[in-house]
Amino acid sequence: MKRKKIVVFCLLIIIANNLMAQQNLITNIQARKTTSLNGIWNYIVDQYETGFYDYRFKERAPNDGEAYWNNPVQVNRWDRKEHGYNVKYSLKVPGDWNSQDPKFLYYEGTLWYQRTFDYKKQNAANHLYIYFGAVNYKADVYLNGKKLGAHKGGFTPFNFEIADSILKPTGNFLVVKADNKRYADEVPTLNTDWWNYGGITRDVTLVEVPPVFVQDYTIQLQPAAAGKIIDPKNAVVEGTLKLNTASSQTVVIEIPELKIKNAVTVTGSEVSFKFPVKNIQLWSPKTPKLYEVLVSSGEEKIKDKIGLRTVKVEGKKILLNGKPVFLRGICIHEEIAQEVRRANSYADAAKLLGWAKELNCNMVRLAHYPHNENMTRMADSLGILVWSEIPVYWTIQFTNEEVLAKAKKQLAEMIMRDKNRASIIIWSVGNETPVSDARNLFMQNLIRTAKQTDSTRIVSAALEVHYNNGKNIIDDVLGNDADLVSVNEYLGWYSGLPGSCRTAQWETVFNKPLFFSETGAEAQTGFFADSLTRFSEDYQMWYYREQIAMMKRMPDNYIGFSPWILCDFKSPKRNNPINQEGWNRKGVIDNEGRKKKSFYILKAYYDEMEKLYDK
Repeated sequence: MKRKKIVVFCLLIIIANNLMAQQNLITNIQARKTTSLNGIWNYIVDQYETGFYDYRFKERAPNDGEAYWNNPVQVNRWDRKEHGYNVKYSLKVPGDWNSQDPKFLYYEGTLWYQRTFDYKKQNAANHLYIYFGAVNYKADVYLNGKKLGAHKGGFTPFNFEIADSILKPTGNFLVVKADNKRYADEVPTLNTDWWNYGGITRDVTLVEVPPVFVQDYTIQLQPAAAGKIIDPKNAVVEGTLKLNTASSQTVVIEIPELKIKNAVTVTGSEVSFKFPVKNIQLWSPKTPKLYEVLVSSGEEKIKDKIGLRTVKVEGKKILLNGKPVFLRGICIHEEIAQEVRRANSYADAAKLLGWAKELNCNMVRLAHYPHNENMTRMADSLGILVWSEIPVYWTIQFTNEEVLAKAKKQLAEMIMRDKNRASIIIWSVGNETPVSDARNLFMQNLIRTAKQTDSTRIVSAALEVHYNNGKNIIDDVLGNDADLVSVNEYLGWYSGLPGSCRTAQWETVFNKPLFFSETGAEAQTGFFADSLTRFSEDYQMWYYREQIAMMKRMPDNYIGFSPWILCDFKSPKRNNPINQEGWNRKGVIDNEGRKKKSFYILKAYYDEMEKLYDK
């Protein structure tokens, strides 16, 4: 009994720490006073974690000179010093380490990043934070020998405050321990189907804010009542404001183009608000209107660009601004295949989403984890609907409460960062999780959490389907909880041949919209044979022709699909020595940026569906 109490107590501490990390996250970093720490960082490869543990494998003391977060000065030539940072061992940040040196291609382990910086605060009373867009997977952050904090989760942001007692005007010694090792009790778990890019993969920024500041805010259109359509001539904007600390503060919200200027008094740390707006232009894929929004408090003024729209499920349809929408989708990994690296920049987002637009997509599924903020902000400006997902992937430890807490933390961080992005209409809590009682409870918990955190969007998960010779019935119990029933289906690749689609029948027990979140077949660009030859473009073309014909026979609740995938991507699981060589070849664009023939078959279907829904 005593052991059980200790375990529960430790778990509560972990959950409390996770909640604290979520609550302290600062949003819309780019609109604040920032200093970039991107650039060249030095590194030490530490496969045995010598810089973190002593030879008894105990964590080193904070002032241990052999800890890699410290930088002891060698006074005498006989002083022993067995670590150090040197510019000849350096990497670019942001960027994964795998793509920057061939020796790191397969590396999974610890790598210590180090750089120095000078900084003097503009106002001594201000707060200073260090913000990371993402570090894969675990990050331990130290400044001038003091630990600022740790974070788990390779695709979500985090920040730590830098105390005045730690900061120096010059020569600040910053160290980040990045560890991308896979573990059974993490999210994602040991087994995935993408490359495990390690390192500081997104921007690193210093953020200076006033003593009392707007830490987070939500601004959106109030949903229409059930059965009603939003009236853009007379609508209501609603939202919340959150300060970093309890205070009595006046915050002004402005939308200059709409001649809106409203003062909101915050008593405490958080307040809700709403105000009428007239003659607005609704955000949609056809008209991705973004309004400049200003949130001002004292000396701080935060600018954002926000689209106003509503989305909901009603019966068998998804309604965007009250009108049915057909999702012409494609799945995307956060990878620039031509350079075999993680995508992270504005230019990377433009390339990937530009290809999606060429395909005539109005929607992308950002798989299988939250992508960088450039992707979601660009989707806003381009008018592309977004499915955003956490990496609860395949065989998560569904009976482990600590794993559930980690998944909830990543879900909260994803929603907190991107809740003001009009493009995001679907939060997904996982992909292809095997049905069991434990899994059902785990996933239902995540769905409830997502809905409680953000009730204005659709919540779903990509489910599996099992094929039958006759009728394929979609009846995963999660369909009861999800707003949108989404399934991954590969009839003709993992089951049978593409011709099997001709006699396949589909039915769902749920009176909800049905979305096919994946389907696809592999092909090597330029390899032509006949339609029965696997990995040929002929086979992939046959596959998509049969799939599209099958989709046209779907029940009336079919509202779209997002084939797998836009681009070929790296995967350690794909080891055909002729056709794959470490690449998943299901892309309609290959790893050299060349469009396969199936790209145009899919585009023709989307052109057809666009005309049908535009009537």
